[in-house]
Amino acid sequence: MSFGPPPGAFGTPAPSAWTPPTEIEQALFEAKYREDWAAYFDVLAREPLYYEIQRDKADTDPDRTYSVFGHDPRAGGAIWAVYTVGVLPAPEPHRVFHRSRLGWFAEAWKPGRPPWIVVNPGSPCEAFLPAAPPHSGAWAQHYRTNGLQRVPGRLLTLRVGGPLHGSVAHGLACGALLCVSNGSVWNAMAWHGTGYLNELKRLREWWGITTREEWQDYLRDLLACEQHSSVWDFALGLRRSIARDFGGRVDLGYWRQAAANLIRANSEGSVVVSEDGVSRTEPRPESEVEARVEGVQRLIGRITRYEARMRADGVLGENGYVSSVDAWDLGRASKMARWGLGARFCTLAEAESTVIQAGRAASLSYKSWQDFSAGYILGRCLHFDDEEFGDWYQDMLEAHRILMSEAGSPWLNIPFR
Repeated sequence: MSFGPPPGAFGTPAPSAWTPPTEIEQALFEAKYREDWAAYFDVLAREPLYYEIQRDKADTDPDRTYSVFGHDPRAGGAIWAVYTVGVLPAPEPHRVFHRSRLGWFAEAWKPGRPPWIVVNPGSPCEAFLPAAPPHSGAWAQHYRTNGLQRVPGRLLTLRVGGPLHGSVAHGLACGALLCVSNGSVWNAMAWHGTGYLNELKRLREWWGITTREEWQDYLRDLLACEQHSSVWDFALGLRRSIARDFGGRVDLGYWRQAAANLIRANSEGSVVVSEDGVSRTEPRPESEVEARVEGVQRLIGRITRYEARMRADGVLGENGYVSSVDAWDLGRASKMARWGLGARFCTLAEAESTVIQAGRAASLSYKSWQDFSAGYILGRCLHFDDEEFGDWYQDMLEAHRILMSEAGSPWLNIPFR
């Protein structure tokens, strides 16, 4: 079937010096200039597509989207502009985008809407798609064939428009595990993420965040590494102390017993002298103390089993262990900065400053990207996985391997310190 583009829509001369922002735009560009439209639509079917919506109306009724249509003289009037991730305009306070898939556009079209959907308007990979049936059925079929499959983790990089080196890139790379797992651009500082409404939903449903102030509070806790269990810190900190005192690998039995001894000693009650006078803390009930001992010893067992699995899978070295799970908070802080921008809870400058802080804090807590990765994965698994070694672990293992091996990985090109 011919797609009958408006005059000038296809076949425009290839630019003499244009760098496709990501591999997505490159694949579209190459397919367009081969006039291989089946391949072009296959790429679109696999990728999320963004379109502008009216923010004020979306805020009032988030269950609906209010599309903003444009105008193009080549189409003789109104068009529906859609964008792939690499050519999205930078975030603006009152200009926001929603994200959908190719098949949705075929279903969402109705009489009165623009007759043309324009992909990446004005770019060398631009294309005009007739929006109305039966023409839309041909390109919508590509979504049914290619767009419903699970996309594995991948390293997606902005070749232009995103930092590749320096402090901002370093801070962004601290969130790269989740970016690779989700297939999002790791170095996109100008973040649109899953689209404005979905970014708001992410923060509301996963974090309980609905305001800028709540976002700021969570971000402060993440940067201070206070958004994970203090019991994890107790157990890992005790092992670090033993390792410093005695050197070498810490015996599991000794670690468990040392934890029990310290908990019991701290529960006996004490006399505290301060400027306000002398006070005494009462001993804790024995049942409470023993329950705490049992819980910490069980946690130590979980940690060692996760570390054994990570050593077997190459996340940790042969004799490696996790020094702390601060990376779990700092990696999420790097992402939280961008989620806040996507939800318009902050400016681009504020998000960038936060990303830099997360990177600096990570450099103080860890020695290498591998150490950072192990801390992040352990924290994530202690929080979510419950020793199932399911998707919470496997997705991060896949992302870790990609980041530690692919030539374009920030972990291979940006010094950790």
